Amino acid sequence: MVNDELQTYSLTEVFGSNVFNDAAMRERLPKLAYKALKKTIDEGIPLDREIAEIVANAMKDWAIDKGATHYTHWFQPMTGITAEKHDSFISPTPDGKVIMEFSGKELIKGEPDASSFPSGGLRATFEARGYTAWDCTSPAFVKDSTLYIPTVFCSYTGEVLDKKTPLLRSMEAISTQALRILRLLGNTTTKKVITTVGAEQEYFLVDKRLHDQRKDLIYTGRTLFGAMPPKGQEMEDHYYGTLKERVSSFMKELDQELWKLGVSAKTKHNEVAPAQHELAPIFNTANIATDHNQLIMDVLKKVAHRHGFVCLLHEKPFAGLNGSGKHNNWSMSTDDGQNLLDPGRTPHENAQFLIFLCAVIKAVDEYPELLRCAASNAGNDHRLGAHEAPPAIISIYLGEQLTDILEQIENNGGAKSSKQTKRLKIGVTTLPVLPQDATDRNRTSPFAFTGNKFEFRMVPSSASIAGPVFVINTIVAEELRQIADRLEKAKDLNAEIHDVLKEIVKNHKRVIFNGNNYSDDWIEEAKKRGLPNICSTVEATKALIEEKSIHVFENHNVLSRLELHSRYEIFLENYMKTINIEALTMIEMTKRDIIPAVISFITKVADSISSVKSAGVKADTSVQAELLEEVSSLLTDLKKNLTALEKATSDAAHFTGDTYQKACVYRDDVFVRMNELRAVADKLETLTDAKMWPFPTYGELLFNV
Repeated sequence: MVNDELQTYSLTEVFGSNVFNDAAMRERLPKLAYKALKKTIDEGIPLDREIAEIVANAMKDWAIDKGATHYTHWFQPMTGITAEKHDSFISPTPDGKVIMEFSGKELIKGEPDASSFPSGGLRATFEARGYTAWDCTSPAFVKDSTLYIPTVFCSYTGEVLDKKTPLLRSMEAISTQALRILRLLGNTTTKKVITTVGAEQEYFLVDKRLHDQRKDLIYTGRTLFGAMPPKGQEMEDHYYGTLKERVSSFMKELDQELWKLGVSAKTKHNEVAPAQHELAPIFNTANIATDHNQLIMDVLKKVAHRHGFVCLLHEKPFAGLNGSGKHNNWSMSTDDGQNLLDPGRTPHENAQFLIFLCAVIKAVDEYPELLRCAASNAGNDHRLGAHEAPPAIISIYLGEQLTDILEQIENNGGAKSSKQTKRLKIGVTTLPVLPQDATDRNRTSPFAFTGNKFEFRMVPSSASIAGPVFVINTIVAEELRQIADRLEKAKDLNAEIHDVLKEIVKNHKRVIFNGNNYSDDWIEEAKKRGLPNICSTVEATKALIEEKSIHVFENHNVLSRLELHSRYEIFLENYMKTINIEALTMIEMTKRDIIPAVISFITKVADSISSVKSAGVKADTSVQAELLEEVSSLLTDLKKNLTALEKATSDAAHFTGDTYQKACVYRDDVFVRMNELRAVADKLETLTDAKMWPFPTYGELLFNV
C-alpha cells in the first residue's frame, strides 16, 4: 500500500518531480519565454499573451508526460478549503478523434460559478459569474492525473472572494515599505522584500472503523460527547515518543507524496496528546507556504484513509486533552537572501534589525484585535487560553537579550551592549560542550521571537494560514510606512532612528511579556497594562469592521471597506453554522443513540433486581437499586437538557436580529446548552455498561491507533 518509489529513485530525484518548477520551466521553455516568465514572477512585469501561449503549451506537454488528462484552476474561496473544477485537455477533430490542447487564455483565466461560494453579501445568488486568474508566483503541479494551476478568485465586478488575493497584495505592501527603509540605510541592490513562513501542522489520527461509528466525528470533526479515559496525557509519554509502526508507515508515505509535490516536509513527531502528531515544513515564501499548507491538509487526509486512519484537523477533537494548532513562523527576507529579523552577533549595534523588530512590536501592540481575529474560529474557541495553547491575550516574547537591549534604548539613550551566549558543560567528559542560545523559547507566548523569526502560535489547525499572514504583513507594512515617513524627512538620519526606536519602546513595551502566559497572574497583569482579552470568535470578528482596521487595509490596497464587511458577515455566518451543526448532531445522538442505550441499561438493572427478588433468596440488592436510581435521575436530567438545547437551537434559528446579535445568541445560549447536555451524557457514559454504550469511547479512539 505504501508507495515504494523512493526505493527506486533517490530523494533528490523525487523531490518536486510533479511540480512545474524553475528546473522544469528552464528545460521545457524557450530561453526568451523562460526569461519573460521569470521577470513576471520576480519583478511583477505583466506576461505577454504570446508568451502565455508558449508557457501553456509547454506546461500541458509536461503535465501529459506526468499522466495528466485534465487541468484545474485551484483556488482558495472563503470556505477555508480549496476549490477546483476539472476540464480535460481534449479537443475534438473532424475525423472523430481528439487532440490535446491547452491555450494561454485557459492558463491565465477561468470562469467558475461564483454563486455558491461565501460572499458575505457581495454577490446575489443569481449572479453566478466569477473569475480565476493564474498566480504564476506559485508553481503548477500534477496531482491525481490533473494539472493544478494556483489562481486567485474574484467576482464579476472585481471584489475579492478568496484568501490568496489579499495575501499577494499584502506581500507587495510590506515589500514596498521595507524597501524604503533599506534604501535609507544605504541598501541599493535589494529589489524585493519577501515574507517567509514555516507553518507547523498539528493533527490527530484515529482508526477509521471507530471514527465511522461516531456521528459527531463524521459531521463536525470533533467529539461532542466523551468521558476521559483512566489515562490521558498526564504521563507525558506520547510527546516525541517512539512512532507506532502503523503511524510510521503512514508518515513515510505522507512524506513521499508531499516531496513529489515540492513540499519540503522536514520534521515529524508525536505531539503531547495520545494519537496527536505534528508535521513541519522548511520555510518558503508566504504565498507558496500557504499553498503548501493547503496541500499538506489535503494529503494528510487522503494518505490517512489509505492506512485505515482518519486525520482530524479540528482544533479540539477531544475535550480534556491538548488541542491542535498551526505555529506560523514568520519572517522578512530580501531577494538576495538576507533575513531582516536576524539580530546578528551584536544586535545592539544592528540598526536595521532594531528598526524592523520595533516595527513588529508596534504593529502587534497597535492591532492586537486584528491578530486575535485572524486566529479565530469556532474550534479555536475551545483551545485558546485552555492552559495548553497561547491565551486569548496578544503579547510578545522577546527573551532576555533583546529585552535588555530595548531597556537600554529607553533608559540610556541607546544600547551599548548585548548579553552574550554561554557554553553549557553537561558534566560528562565524552559529551561536547554546547553553545547556549542567546535566549530561551517560551511556548506559552502567542507571538514569540525565536532567534530570527516570530512564531505566531495561535493559528487554528484547520484554517488557512493566508489570513494570519496577510494581517501580519499589512500591519507591519503600516508601521514601516510611518517609520519611513519620519526618516525620509530627517536632517540627521542617525538621530532620528535613535528617537524613533526610543519612542516605540517607551510607548509599546506593554505588549512585551517574557513570563508564563498560562498563569492567572498574567491575566490580571495584562488587564492593568490595557491589553485586550478577547475570549470568543464572535467578539474578535468585530475588529474587521473597525474604522482603524478599514483604514490600514485600504491604505495598503489589501482589502476594501466592502470586502472587509463581507468577511465580517462570512466569519459570523460560519461560526453560527458550525454551532448549529454541532447542536443538531448532539440532539440526534442523544435521541437516537444515548437515550435508547441508557434505557436498555436501566431495564437490565431493573430486571436484575426483579430476578434476585423473585428467586426468593435474602440477597442485598442495594447496589443495583442505588445504580438504578442514579442512572434514572441522570436520564431525567439528560432529557431536560436535551429539551433546553432543542429550544435554544430553534430560537436561534428564528432569531431576527442582525448577524452579530444572532451569533451572540448561538454563543451565549446554544453553546451553553450544549455543554450542559454533554456534562450529563458524559457522566452516564461512566455508569452505563460499556458493551451497551452506543459509540466508541475516548479510550478506544485514542489508544487503538
